Amino acid sequence: MIGPEFKEKSRYKNWLKRLVFLGIFSFFLFGLVFFLLFDPKPIQSPEPEKSIEPESQYQIVEGVIKPKTSLYQSLREKNIPHSWIDIIVSKLKPFLNFRELRGGAYRLIITLKGEFLGFIFEKSPKEIFKIEKREGEYIVQKEEVLLHRELVRVSGEIRSSLYEAMKAAGEEDILTLSFADILAWEIDFYQDLREGDRFQLVVEKLYREGQFVQYGPILALEYQNENRRIRGFLYKNSYYNEQGLALRKPFLKAPLRFDRISSRFSHARRHPILGGIRPHFGVDYAAPEGTPVWAVADGRVVFVGEREGYGKSVILQHRNGYQTYYGHLSRYGPGIRKGKRVSQKEIIGYVGSTGLATGPHLDYRVSRDGKFLNPLNVIFPPGIPLKKEELGEFFKKRDEMLAWFL
Repeated sequence: MIGPEFKEKSRYKNWLKRLVFLGIFSFFLFGLVFFLLFDPKPIQSPEPEKSIEPESQYQIVEGVIKPKTSLYQSLREKNIPHSWIDIIVSKLKPFLNFRELRGGAYRLIITLKGEFLGFIFEKSPKEIFKIEKREGEYIVQKEEVLLHRELVRVSGEIRSSLYEAMKAAGEEDILTLSFADILAWEIDFYQDLREGDRFQLVVEKLYREGQFVQYGPILALEYQNENRRIRGFLYKNSYYNEQGLALRKPFLKAPLRFDRISSRFSHARRHPILGGIRPHFGVDYAAPEGTPVWAVADGRVVFVGEREGYGKSVILQHRNGYQTYYGHLSRYGPGIRKGKRVSQKEIIGYVGSTGLATGPHLDYRVSRDGKFLNPLNVIFPPGIPLKKEELGEFFKKRDEMLAWFL
């Protein structure tokens, strides 16, 4: 028979076992919770998918339109399929005149599967056209290009030529031509330039993302030599001197862009081919063959054809009894024929060496009422002045520009 002491000990042992088991279970449960909630090792988020660079998504074909070629020819040289070229041409046709297109750069975008995705054509830094494929259709749009404009003063001194002086000032040839064209009624750049002459101008420059793109208009200019100072100010798309008198006159100083004079007006000159002393009632302007020749004034063509000794020639009739003569041409300007009316600076022919000529040059002559005049000395009518009611506004703009001059 089991005594009460033994029973009491058994109950105590069973209770102690349950207590130990409960403690061990609680310890493991607490450890598990701590591990889940307070694990010092940070939980790593899944790695984001790596973006694929455009270069690995697409194939880019780049090219430029070379001189005397077309966009079509350039794309064919890149082995672009005819069907793609047809899409490009048809989409750009409403925006571009392909016959008159000169130059340009492009980028053709192709998927890795060989599908035509898009085309970017940069006609100029300001004119960019994009063809994109959207929902199975090709859409073209002209991109708006933001250009930064800045006014800049340019100055220089003539050492050998205007070209060299402008280049020394850090500028491009196109600015030289623009400067000379504005003063074409005031200065004969064949004979009037002298070493030491100085010039300055205020011009607008256009930049795209910090890179120079092109010149804007020349707003003011000055040319000074030992005898005179010529100034011009842009007002309503024309240039006027300080008093408001137009720089543009009825007659140009010279019939082509400046190069050099090879022979001057003379009553007694030894003929380079026929020999002997003969009068030379014109000025010979030496220039590369094909140089455009301008009509020096508005007029009408009274002769076009071959003249003995002068080769291919054009004669123009002007107001007030003036006639101008252009000889030794290589060919005539577009549409030049007898009876045609021409405008000042319209191309009436191109420099050549037809007739009796030792090399390419233009024989230019001027007559009035049948008498030949020295083209380098003749004084033509002045430019037209501004109207009185416009002078106030003009003088205000003139003074703003004068502040730029030193």
